[in-house]
Amino acid sequence: MKTVKLTEETKKHLLEDLLKRSPNNYGEYTAQVQEILDEVKEKKDQALFAYTKKFDGADISADNILVSEEEIEEAYTQVDQKLLDVIRKAKVNIEDYHQKQKQYSWFDSQPEGIILGQKITPLERAGVYVPGGKAVYPSSVLMNVIPAKVAGVSEIIMTTPPGRDGKVYPVTLAAAKEAGVDKIYKAGGAQAIGALAYGTESIPKVDKIVGPGNIYVALAKKAVYGHVSIDSIAGPSEILVLADETANPRFIAADLLSQAEHDEMASAILVTTSEQLAKKVSEEVERLVSQLSRKEIIQKSLDHYGYILLAEHMEEAIDAVNAIASEHLEIVTKDPFMVMTRIRNAGAIFIGEYSSEPLGDYFAGPNHVLPTNGTAKFFSALSVDDFIKKSSIISYSREALETIHQDIIQFAESEQLTAHANSIRVRFEK
Repeated sequence: MKTVKLTEETKKHLLEDLLKRSPNNYGEYTAQVQEILDEVKEKKDQALFAYTKKFDGADISADNILVSEEEIEEAYTQVDQKLLDVIRKAKVNIEDYHQKQKQYSWFDSQPEGIILGQKITPLERAGVYVPGGKAVYPSSVLMNVIPAKVAGVSEIIMTTPPGRDGKVYPVTLAAAKEAGVDKIYKAGGAQAIGALAYGTESIPKVDKIVGPGNIYVALAKKAVYGHVSIDSIAGPSEILVLADETANPRFIAADLLSQAEHDEMASAILVTTSEQLAKKVSEEVERLVSQLSRKEIIQKSLDHYGYILLAEHMEEAIDAVNAIASEHLEIVTKDPFMVMTRIRNAGAIFIGEYSSEPLGDYFAGPNHVLPTNGTAKFFSALSVDDFIKKSSIISYSREALETIHQDIIQFAESEQLTAHANSIRVRFEK
């Protein structure tokens, strides 16, 4: 990891470096993604099956694209019972947390004959994309599906790439069943996003697409936004640890590496006011990397996007944290709750040395689908809010409208919208 003194100049270079990882900077893939989406939009199942054969090597057809109940039952026999128990415990925590986010319709009536309100309506159909390929992510299934279930979405469908044998990872199927997915389809990549966005003979069009994926999936979601809603265009994972001299260097090193193992483009950053801590963390990182199974990926991540930033004082450190706006932020300081009150930008905040990032990834309950690439400055974690719509309710009696109708007419005429004004005027013609 690179150790640098924190200045305005080094902060500027760091932010520029981190932004290079954004999916928005990979325009060379855009044309290929658009070609796939256009094919799926036009040829529907025919294109979907052809791309599945090309990219996943699986023979998928209308007869086997939908995962059957028998396949799900078989999957349960192949998943370790202890893992199933953990998935069920995590599900309870995630449900409990998201239940507290639920919103309800409300109405406010006033004596002069005015009723104002807000109607909350769940989305009718949500699509959840779950990656396949090199890794299995049952936690991602829970985190994307459960908020939709809590929100009351009528139908939740999931797409995930099949293996060459046409099957889906057993643990993915088991997690989907536990979370409450209604239908699971064997489709991945940009072609699956196209199917969810436009609909095919086999896969219905959804109202919103959520879930992580590779660069093709991210760019496909960006391209179909407007036809459907999406959660976000997620970039590589990132962690930032804000620590002072009281922190345990071995804990911090382990936490930094927990994100570096995700991806060669993941970022792991320590911001500290202690030069001694910086040195010890650097030593622990070197020691731990050699012991981990994904050390090649971790090392490349650290070489490119691993930083230790030395700040003069905590105010300077906090300013840097807010400027970086990391996906995951750990605060390991003498008074972490006080520091937390001064944090404006972070996807999820972990407070204290026993609140390590994987606790949030798997078990605690808050969602692990978080804003990346500095978007924590204006985006939030995936939540129940992502699966509802809010409709305004307005009801005025004649008497209530009469008292203010001239105000509306004046406003409309000031914008030269005479038909707007007339819509109010005709109601009070003699």
